[in-house]
Amino acid sequence: MTDLATWFEVGGVAAGAGGLGYAKVRAPRLHWSLVGMPLTWGRFTWNYGSTMDVCGLTVQPSRLRAFVTRNVARREVRPVPPKVRRVSPTSTGLRITLRLPAGLEPADIAASSERLRHAFGVQSVSVLETKPGFVELRMTGYDVLRRVRMPRTARPRDLVVPVALREDGTVYERDYRKVPMALTLGANQSGKSMYQRNLITGLARLPVGLVGIDCKRGVEHNRYAPRLSALATDPQTAGHLIDALVGEMEDRFDLLALYGVSDMWELPEKERPVPLVVLIDEVAELFWVTSKKEEPARDHTVMQLVRLGQMARAVGIYLEVCGQRFGSDLGKGATALRAQLTGRVVHRVNDKQTAEMGLGDIAPDAVAAVTTIRPDRPGIAVAGDSSGRWSRIRTPEITPDKVAAVCRDFADLTPELPFLAPFRPVAQIGSAVETAPAQPVTT
Repeated sequence: MTDLATWFEVGGVAAGAGGLGYAKVRAPRLHWSLVGMPLTWGRFTWNYGSTMDVCGLTVQPSRLRAFVTRNVARREVRPVPPKVRRVSPTSTGLRITLRLPAGLEPADIAASSERLRHAFGVQSVSVLETKPGFVELRMTGYDVLRRVRMPRTARPRDLVVPVALREDGTVYERDYRKVPMALTLGANQSGKSMYQRNLITGLARLPVGLVGIDCKRGVEHNRYAPRLSALATDPQTAGHLIDALVGEMEDRFDLLALYGVSDMWELPEKERPVPLVVLIDEVAELFWVTSKKEEPARDHTVMQLVRLGQMARAVGIYLEVCGQRFGSDLGKGATALRAQLTGRVVHRVNDKQTAEMGLGDIAPDAVAAVTTIRPDRPGIAVAGDSSGRWSRIRTPEITPDKVAAVCRDFADLTPELPFLAPFRPVAQIGSAVETAPAQPVTT
């Protein structure tokens, strides 16, 4: 009987260990809550002071504190680390609020984030300044980018579209009111198209007009035709479409002047034009020319696009530009256009120069992160903006058929805009193609 009880105990321990191992792979959030979070919290509490000391994140105490320590407590005066104000567990990690002592700044903590990651045994550590004198350490306990699962609360609203998941477990959102123009770069098979699919899926559910420019004969955007107000599939048509958008921009500025306001969102709701999002799939196709005869038309199109990037935000026209490479080698006006694209998302690229084109002018520290993205992790990218902040993100996998289905389901939200009528795509419903019956061949 004793032997039988022993076997039951051994079996229970083995089953428990196997269950934890299974949970670590298939249910990492559950494993983190049961095992990872208590261990990490204890490791942080036990090793915090010594870790901050060896990382150079301590300062000499104030004179009063040093006097009390030396003469009252009768202890040796030692450098003090940032004061821990709050530790908050989350489903993906820990959030720790620190009060910085005089002599430390958030950049000092951020510079040591990689050392803190290894010291506390977590997947990643990011630093966010919450208010003057306070920073928040966002520790992620496991690789949340390995299998991306968006929270159920992540839904598109107003002009905010949840697109991806950050490495700290928070949702990366594309907010067109805050960042009206954006550039997305990435090599083939890097996940750039997946990013655009998630973006279109969210935008299709909002009351906005979608304008597609896909000069690869529309191979990407044709399937989204039911939700597009306009579609250009070659450079010549794209040039005419961009001219029409510039004309609409000027008309909207006349409307703002009539009401004496400087932004479309200050207009009365009944007079407010519908927001427009212009999706450019491969921007390089607008720059390439095969002969000198085409250069004047190319230059005109690019300059019109630069005008949209400079001024269209105030009238509710937003640019979403995608490409494999974006630099001065594309031609005249390329760098002027890039300067207007505040938001940057860079996937895996073929060379460091492309990463520098996308992020070097706004977040130089992020360039190194782009060059370390592995080819077997499509969808991972580095997102940054003109504030200098950046983060690793990954978009969830979504099939083109699912995006096309969403566009069909929300086709009734497509606004009827007269100035875009000549460019309105013909929605292809159904996949069957009727062909004429073959005629018998006589010899």
